[in-house]
Amino acid sequence: MPSTSELDRVTRVVLRYMRPPVFVLVIVYAIGITGMALIPGEGPNGDVEYMSLFHAFYFFTYTATTTGFGEIPGAFTDEQRLWAILCLYMGVIAWLYAIGSIIRLVQNPHFLLAINEQRFAGAVRKKCNPFFVLCGFGDTGSLLARGLSDHRFGGVVLDKDPERIKALALRDYNVKMPGLCADPTVPKHLIDAGIQMPNCHAAIVLTSNEAVNVQIAVMVRLLSPELPIYCLSTQERFQDQLRALGGVVVINPFEIFAQLMSNAIAAPKLHNLNAFLVRTKTVKLGQPLNIPAGRWILCGYGRMGQWLHKYFVRQGIPTVIIAPDITPDHPECVVIKGLAHYQNLQKAGIAEAVGVIACTDDDHENLSILMCVQKLQPEAFTIVRQNRHENQIAFDAAHADLILQSSMTTARRILKHLISPYIQHLVDHLGAQGEVVTDQLIHRLKTTLEDRPAHLWCITINSTDAAALTAHLDEGHTLSLHGLLRDPHNLDGTLACVPLVMEHNGHCQMLPDDSQPLAPGDKVLFCGTRGSETLLAASMNNAYTLHYIIHGHEQPRGYVFQWLDNLRAQR
Repeated sequence: MPSTSELDRVTRVVLRYMRPPVFVLVIVYAIGITGMALIPGEGPNGDVEYMSLFHAFYFFTYTATTTGFGEIPGAFTDEQRLWAILCLYMGVIAWLYAIGSIIRLVQNPHFLLAINEQRFAGAVRKKCNPFFVLCGFGDTGSLLARGLSDHRFGGVVLDKDPERIKALALRDYNVKMPGLCADPTVPKHLIDAGIQMPNCHAAIVLTSNEAVNVQIAVMVRLLSPELPIYCLSTQERFQDQLRALGGVVVINPFEIFAQLMSNAIAAPKLHNLNAFLVRTKTVKLGQPLNIPAGRWILCGYGRMGQWLHKYFVRQGIPTVIIAPDITPDHPECVVIKGLAHYQNLQKAGIAEAVGVIACTDDDHENLSILMCVQKLQPEAFTIVRQNRHENQIAFDAAHADLILQSSMTTARRILKHLISPYIQHLVDHLGAQGEVVTDQLIHRLKTTLEDRPAHLWCITINSTDAAALTAHLDEGHTLSLHGLLRDPHNLDGTLACVPLVMEHNGHCQMLPDDSQPLAPGDKVLFCGTRGSETLLAASMNNAYTLHYIIHGHEQPRGYVFQWLDNLRAQR
């Protein structure tokens, strides 16, 4: 059965609430006009005259607006005046009833919802640039939307909480992001959000209910079988369902943070580079976190604690676990059953521990643990988990060495995938190569960027994104990465960017050499400045700029100059 459009829905709501008052007005006017036309009047010569239907309608029309034009077309008889008085009172009552119905209509939640859905669907249909659909606008969704805006990516937001949609309207994003207060599990709302549009690049599911996340992912996969899906999930039973759908990237913030923590201890330079690439404001390239190696105390053994313990065991980091609901059957670590108060911290050897992680799901408990640690062992490296964003002020005042915000971790990982999936491949490659290769890349980025923030972007050599370069290669000419990256303002220099990953014929090459030749269809991930991205786009799409950086002189543009250039070449 075909679905009714939103305009039809608005019309139905209006007719439902305005049908009775409109009927009342029509009946009152019909009776009044008919009576005025049937009651005999007196003409200028004393003759009996009857008012025409047009004059009767005109009389009732201007009296309804409380405008007094007098008795038209002639003076009324007493009978006509008596009928006019009766009809005026009837008209006032009918108009009051109609105006009251209009006020109730504009306050009706169904009408307002239909109007909002109509406006939302219209705004989404007008989108021409690539965009992403965000299902859920909590802490994670808000942070991700800010990241998308900073990278000039468009977004469309669905959330059941009206307060979150009001908060979206107050955001000063660089790219306008329409939002709708609606249930993302309803297929109609997902279609209105544009998941079936060709310029929709992914659906991102970030609600706080993981069962609902699975429902949304199922609906998206049924409505758009090829659309990539990024879904937040921390429970294995839901993750299995999501992976069965195909094309779903499961984001587990606890596992991600455990990976980052183990890298920060075992490979601090790689951790520093990864944080720099995702534009963490407090991170400077080449200045990794000084996380000490030694015995750590893990306070809490929930989902996050279990992932941290798993990765610590892989890295061979000695660990002491303090948790009230844990069975002491871990041979690779010391387990203390109970709360992380003074006595248990001392029993865990807080005096000899190099660091403590407070990772319970209660912010007050984590802050209490942090204060105990700072009193018992001020020199210990402290990491604390923050569960609720509104407690940010308290956590800032606690002066922990590192704060875990699962919403921030999730948003950064998804943003990394959206910018380019090659980034994580590069991080994994550097982790396998060791700190020497990582240190070489850090040195190259520092020399290129000169303390400027990192900007990541990916190019594709095709007729749409690189028209001039594609035409140049199709003509049989060759060009290397070094030749493409020449600076049009200074041909002896290069643009302020570094190629990180290059995909050629389906194979990814990490840290490609500058002599690498380019071919149509190649994809390259760069790290540089925004200005270098603009200049590179000009070189790839402007035939004259491309000719200049290749040959070192400008190509004649007009017919006369081209004729003179050909003549000079012949001589």
